Amino acid sequence: MPDFSYIARNAAGERVTGTLSSANERETVAALTSQGLFPLQVTASGNSHTRRGSLRVRPQAMSRFYNQLASLLRSGVPLLRSLDVLRAQSSVPALQQILDDLHDRVEEGEAIATSMARHPRAFSELAISIVRAGSEGGFLEEALQRVARFTDQQAELKSRVMGALAYPIFLAVFGFSVVTVLVIYFVPKFEPLFARLRARDELPVLTDWLLWLSAMLGRYGLLLIGVVAIGAMVVRMQLQTDAGRTFVDRMRLQLPQVGTIYRNLAVSRFCRVLGTLLRGGVPIVRALQISADSTGNRVLATAVHQAAENITAGESLAAPLDASGHFPPDVIEMVSVAEQANTLETVLTDISDSLERETWRRLDLFVRLLEPVMLLVMASAVLVVVVALLLPMLKSAMAM
Repeated sequence: MPDFSYIARNAAGERVTGTLSSANERETVAALTSQGLFPLQVTASGNSHTRRGSLRVRPQAMSRFYNQLASLLRSGVPLLRSLDVLRAQSSVPALQQILDDLHDRVEEGEAIATSMARHPRAFSELAISIVRAGSEGGFLEEALQRVARFTDQQAELKSRVMGALAYPIFLAVFGFSVVTVLVIYFVPKFEPLFARLRARDELPVLTDWLLWLSAMLGRYGLLLIGVVAIGAMVVRMQLQTDAGRTFVDRMRLQLPQVGTIYRNLAVSRFCRVLGTLLRGGVPIVRALQISADSTGNRVLATAVHQAAENITAGESLAAPLDASGHFPPDVIEMVSVAEQANTLETVLTDISDSLERETWRRLDLFVRLLEPVMLLVMASAVLVVVVALLLPMLKSAMAM
């Protein structure tokens, strides 16, 4: 249960302060009254909110929650009762605490999407935007199922990518470790052998560079690690600002190959959410404002918000999206035709399905190519070290 800080007066008129754990503010007031106290102020403890807001739940558990809540609502069970049932049967402590907070806030009249937004580490921006759309459009059950499907897809995508990258990552770590050990501990042993060639200015450039690198890493390696760590912390702090996040989102769209995959996934989510909203009867301007956040990218979201402003001025949807330069030309063409034929909600769903299929194909191809590329990179790094050490020996042997 959350903690509530209170200020009250006792029967003697003395001021009393403290903290009490209860389900909500009303129960806190009732508990204080039963103790003969007159509550003056009851507020949720900041530590409680911080703790709850930082709770994280595994995607599999969240997907089950969305599906179960959708099933209960479809069966006619009220929202409050549904949250109470799911809270009681959940086996995940963090999810139990989150559902407890959701139940209390919804009971006090807060929208469920607003309550979900108080737990950003458990509910993604996409989930919150879709649930808000479902609440406003009257199709909450479908929205929850859509969120569950998105959550499953994202978990599957992450699992597939991590599984496919496991071996390349192992190769990278192992290869980097081997090269580092060679450069720091093995290469310096050849310094006396190459001293004579260096004195005669006959040492190959590649070997000279390798010896210099080995000396620098051996002498300033720890300092370099410290500088890199501090630099990484500074960069991370900068990237957490609005400008930093916008910069990262823009770079994601511009990455070769990976940027195309990322953009297609973001546009696919946007099209599916927008189509669902329009099919639920949400006006297009409001639907665009809600679905903009579903892209998960600030640059794309800005383009969608600008499109909503242009539509308010009487323009079409395709024109401002095309002007942003971030949406694929075939998507723009299909949206333009669908607007003229008045079948936008259906076409948007078809676009989403098509983009998802294309993205899976691209992702599979990218992952398959990544492994041999990593092998080639690691082999090249080791080859450079070996060649740099062998060149002086070969040169001396040829001179004899």
